[in-house]
Amino acid sequence: MFTAKAPTLASLPSISNHPSNPNFNANLPFLSTLSTSTRKPTSPLLTFPPLKSSISTTEPAISPPDQSLASTSKAAAQTRVDILAESLPFIQKFRGKTILVKYGGAAMKDKNLQASVINDLVLLSCVGLRPVFVHGGGPEINSMLGRLGQQPKFVDGLRVTDTPTMEIVEMVLVGKVNKHLVSLINKAGATAVGLSGKDGRLLTARPSAKAAQLGFVGDIARVDPTILRPLVANDFIPVIASVAADENGQAYNINADTVAGELAAALGAEKLILLTDVAGILENKDEPTTLVKEIDIKGVKKMMDEGKIAGGMIPKVNCCIRSLAQGVRTASIIDGRLPHSLLLEILTDEGAGTMITGGLTKPSKRRHAMLYFPRSTKLVL
Repeated sequence: MFTAKAPTLASLPSISNHPSNPNFNANLPFLSTLSTSTRKPTSPLLTFPPLKSSISTTEPAISPPDQSLASTSKAAAQTRVDILAESLPFIQKFRGKTILVKYGGAAMKDKNLQASVINDLVLLSCVGLRPVFVHGGGPEINSMLGRLGQQPKFVDGLRVTDTPTMEIVEMVLVGKVNKHLVSLINKAGATAVGLSGKDGRLLTARPSAKAAQLGFVGDIARVDPTILRPLVANDFIPVIASVAADENGQAYNINADTVAGELAAALGAEKLILLTDVAGILENKDEPTTLVKEIDIKGVKKMMDEGKIAGGMIPKVNCCIRSLAQGVRTASIIDGRLPHSLLLEILTDEGAGTMITGGLTKPSKRRHAMLYFPRSTKLVL
């Protein structure tokens, strides 16, 4: 029978047998191999990167404030203040006045420009102007027709609108585009109300002179703005789709520029603004640097007689002339491709396109014909 002998302190390795003790490895031979071996693993799968500690034993250096950043921020703040101060005379001039805006073109197709227009509209409402918003929606109509397997047809730039097409036009303009714009305005902080020409008999339509070719494309026979007045007076923004009905209830597709012009006259608007895809009226239609900044009715009629205004610009100019003849003070055809074009037009002397006056209006401080307003100009908000 064997008995285990309890270990004594003398038989245990001494505390002094530390790797720093040269005799330590002699007591534990296998450690000698580990401590002196310089072999490295031959397999690449067994290689390990050296460990690096992420704990710093020194406190990070605190860099001094970036003076250039602070200076830039202060300059930007000063710019905003300067803009607000310079806007005061324009806000005072238009406060409480009705501004009719026709929305379309690139500003309707590009989401960034759309957001810019909506924000401008809400800002103008917040500072006391009374905007009324009229819209069309040609691209949306074409898209829906394509989804339904129908090909859009045009005669002299005007949509051929048969009975099935008229149903689609009304569905898209009144049911989709109008409510989408109302939602965007509400989201931006104002309160919008969506309408069409049918609501409250706002617009009464009649067949156009080319009804045989165009179908249900109409003109405006009568305007009754009764439904709009309490909305405008109580700071709502009416959003109006360019669809109306005749005395028998037949729906018609009406040009949105025409709707805007007639509503501006009926409401006694201070200003009519047409958003377009061009810089404005050009002295030379093939040269964008010949922008006419301001012109009266007599001058614009002369340009039409000389053939300097042609194509799609003709109905827009005629719309402006008709509204001015009925009491609207100024009408502007502006470049909707410019960010914040509405604010540029209303709150600056430079404007964002061409302003047409009725002849009795006192000339503004705008520079006159053939001075180019750069497309790159931006309003800092």
